[in-house]
Amino acid sequence: MMMTGAKILMECLVEQGVDTIFGYPGGTILNVYDELYAYGDKVKHVLTSHEQGAAHAADGYARSTGKVGVCFATSGPGATNLVTGIATANMDSSPVVFISCNVGETLIGKDSFQEVDITGITMPITKCNYLVRDVNKLADVVREAFAIARSGRPGPVFIDILKNVTADKAEFEPLPRSEHFSNGSLKDLMQRSSQNFQPPKPDDKDIDTLIDMIKESKKPMLICGGGVVRGRAQDEFTAFAEKIDAPVAITLMGGGGIRGRNPLATGMVGMHGTKASNIACNECDLLIAVGCRFSDRVALDPKSFASQAKIVQIDIDRAEINKNVKTAHHIIGDAKRVLATLNERFEQQHHDEWKEYVFSYPRETQYDECEDSLTPKQILSAIAELCPQDTIVATDVGQHQMWAIQHFRFDYPGQLLTSGGFGTMGFGLGAAIGAKVGNPEKTVIHITGDGSFRMNCNELATEEHYDIPVITFIFNNKTLGMVRQWQTLIYDKHYSQTTLTHGPDFVKLAEAYGLRGQRVCTEEALRAAIKDALEYGHGYVIDCVIDTDEMVRPMVGGGSHITKFIV
Repeated sequence: MMMTGAKILMECLVEQGVDTIFGYPGGTILNVYDELYAYGDKVKHVLTSHEQGAAHAADGYARSTGKVGVCFATSGPGATNLVTGIATANMDSSPVVFISCNVGETLIGKDSFQEVDITGITMPITKCNYLVRDVNKLADVVREAFAIARSGRPGPVFIDILKNVTADKAEFEPLPRSEHFSNGSLKDLMQRSSQNFQPPKPDDKDIDTLIDMIKESKKPMLICGGGVVRGRAQDEFTAFAEKIDAPVAITLMGGGGIRGRNPLATGMVGMHGTKASNIACNECDLLIAVGCRFSDRVALDPKSFASQAKIVQIDIDRAEINKNVKTAHHIIGDAKRVLATLNERFEQQHHDEWKEYVFSYPRETQYDECEDSLTPKQILSAIAELCPQDTIVATDVGQHQMWAIQHFRFDYPGQLLTSGGFGTMGFGLGAAIGAKVGNPEKTVIHITGDGSFRMNCNELATEEHYDIPVITFIFNNKTLGMVRQWQTLIYDKHYSQTTLTHGPDFVKLAEAYGLRGQRVCTEEALRAAIKDALEYGHGYVIDCVIDTDEMVRPMVGGGSHITKFIV
């Protein structure tokens, strides 16, 4: 039947199973929003305070549900306000389809009002992007975009649609997702695309080689990376670790890939890794990294990293192999499939003496307590004790982020939402909102610092308007804590532009948005506030006072040997 481009877009989104869109309207996308008005019974739209908040919300929704997130924005500044969110999703392999509308065909390329080459801008930070100038191609582009976003190594895709295309009409035929790959025009588009829609089957010889390496190893070590989480391969990874009987370190993005309470878990590895994790990586004879790209925060000095070990990398993306660290062996494939194949082919191993040595080193930092402020451990222990065990945790970026990974035990993929690759301050609140919308039955908390919270606290308005009961915990040390830590250790205590003793009063800010807030500096007050927030059932801000000079410990300097702890 004949439909406008706007209606075709909405029909395609429904076809993809989209139930929620995060966004912000404007002039060029008004035809789409007008059509959206008629789809209120099928698709929920969450209007955020800022397009960046919408981008992070769609990302948080995607990470926590395993579905593809969707975000709308208008042209010009609306589209460019998405860029940080797109880059955040790209670095952490999060499947989000971003859709904007540009000026019409007669205005494109003329520096028209709110015109911008958003496909040119986003090309380096997306898996694929499109400028749709023909309504007859719109349906296939949308279908391909979703296939690319969710397939292979997931990631963001951008669709920019000219405004006249949303008003033009074309013939539209519904096509169930199950038939997309058999559809003629869509199949042709996919074949021309450079993306891998189906991960390669792991090579049997590669599998056999790794099994022989495992059998020969006396001191094996595993790293659980973000690929385990994205691939929802937690069961296969856990079975693999237990069958090898090896210690397991996690990367920042690997939280939830193996239960934090698993006795094999050594905690985070790298710059702020535990002594157990870092020393084990340095002294193991076989290091198997699954879904880990060996970033500069893990392999701080690539030349000396795991220098006593044969390094094996299992990854879905061939481009990651040997990019940062030279490997002795690698397997290309989906983590879930590769691990399942491995688990079928080798017998139970035992490494009691090696494990006893590794676990003789600490896996958690101890803190000195005082009367007028809280320690990170006190805050996170109270949260873990009082909140449900399956609580979803969204963080911003900084000291609080590291403390959350170090001291909170994550049990399943999508429980931890954090900007690992791009390090985006202001990510957490939007991500928490998206996670709560996608997981209404679960408790969702937002862990942030006073510096990060200032960046996107305007999304408290979204939280209040839609009655999204996110609990925000501010680790308030009146400074840009992580930057101050580097200034203390490396820059002779030159605290240049990191002090945040000026406002706002976060409790009053919460109240101004119609939410409830409390400031706490003792463990007793903190526990009372958490109980009140859980019982209240609406948005809540808990301002936790911590010492200005509290540090993330341990710490290894950038570019240093992984066991050269400076804190």
